[in-house]
Amino acid sequence: MADYKQMYLTLLDATEKAINELVSAQRACEELYILSTEEEEKAEKEKNIKLVQNKTQ
Repeated sequence: MADYKQMYLTLLDATEKAINELVSAQRACEELYILSTEEEEKAEKEKNIKLVQNKTQ
């Protein structure tokens, strides 16, 4: 007779690992997005400051 409890636990363990891996990847991508957005905003501010400085000179 098949050991359904062992089969269920094996599948449950693999499912949990897969979900945790996906959540981890999502968090890493969100962090990359946040960092790139901050860098873009900083670059835009620096560009605007240079434009203002050039206009006032």
